[in-house]
Amino acid sequence: MTNNTHEIIGVQQTTCCIVGGGPAGVVLGLLLARQGISVTLLELHQDFDRDFRGDTIHPSVMEIMAQIGLADRLLELPHSKARTLKLNSTNGDIALTDFSRLKTAYPYITILPQAKFLDFIATEAQQYPNFNLIMGANVQEIIEEDGVVRGVRYRGHGGWHEVRALLTVGADGRFSRMRQLAGFEPIKTSPPMDVMWFRLPRKSEDTSGLSGRVSNGKMIVLLDRSDFWQVAYMISKGAFAQLRTAGIDFLRKSLVELVPEFSDRSHLLEDWSNIAFLSVESSRLPKWYLPGLLFIGDAAHVMSPVAGVGINYAIQDAVVATNVLSEPLKRGSWHLWDLAEVQRQREFPTRVIQWFQELAQKRIIARALNQNQQFTIPAFLQLPVLRDIPPRLIAFGISPVRLNS
Repeated sequence: MTNNTHEIIGVQQTTCCIVGGGPAGVVLGLLLARQGISVTLLELHQDFDRDFRGDTIHPSVMEIMAQIGLADRLLELPHSKARTLKLNSTNGDIALTDFSRLKTAYPYITILPQAKFLDFIATEAQQYPNFNLIMGANVQEIIEEDGVVRGVRYRGHGGWHEVRALLTVGADGRFSRMRQLAGFEPIKTSPPMDVMWFRLPRKSEDTSGLSGRVSNGKMIVLLDRSDFWQVAYMISKGAFAQLRTAGIDFLRKSLVELVPEFSDRSHLLEDWSNIAFLSVESSRLPKWYLPGLLFIGDAAHVMSPVAGVGINYAIQDAVVATNVLSEPLKRGSWHLWDLAEVQRQREFPTRVIQWFQELAQKRIIARALNQNQQFTIPAFLQLPVLRDIPPRLIAFGISPVRLNS
């Protein structure tokens, strides 16, 4: 929290100021704008394209898109569908989940570049005159008066600006600046792996969809992005420096051992500049709100990349926030218990999926990355009575989230 010592060249008034143009912020902006609520969305960057943005849209989100009449149009964008998730190992193909058995109009994972999804939602939101998107807005200060957050100050577009709001929402991701400014510290865990992230061309004769490969203490997940593969190369926690020391040739060789069909394109990994590194963590805030300020999405709870649920839980947060806060925002006053109610509804589902991710990390990924033992799937995951639990939990969480109106 800070006091203004800057020359402000512009002051805007809005009902809800959302900081962060990721899935939580953009979808919340659209949903509130549809309710006639004045919204200003501030995004630090000039576009939505980032490394490590999740590209898997789960059935829960597709059902929300259907509720607001956007599902069919969203599926007109170039995408692929994954109805199963399989691991290819030295013991043969292992089916981890089968989404085709789900009772939904969308029994699959939609693989769509997140930047395209965000562009689509933002374009839809901009049709509403009460929605204002400001790109290149670098939020630097939270405005606090009489113990209540009243908005933010940002730099950009020629100087300092103020956005004053009835409610401010921090939706600015895993490295949330808003969280730091508010003095919030998340409770962190350290999953047993990190991820290298890179792209390779996809050929017409390649397989499609979503798949994984496991062999000799190495694990890769492949996401089909139509004309290229998005590759997530799992490594043991803290092993990145050692791998870099071994050199790019060693990485190429390891890659081809896992995915032999990449032997004709591994040379395109010319150096380490082609590879991004993600230090995987999982965390959540003990408290998601202050008077006048609410955190949602990765700003409130950082998910491990396991099962690709981060984008979907962020959007579910946005739906619940809309359900709870629309009427208070329309009448021009909120109570602290309204903000607490958002956390109450979303904290337990978040804890459950983070527990599920931790289980998968310890029982599947840690085993896959152990070079001293042969990889096998835990026996309990192969029981027929349990086979429908993982796909449903991945697809919907503990229960579907729907808009009230």
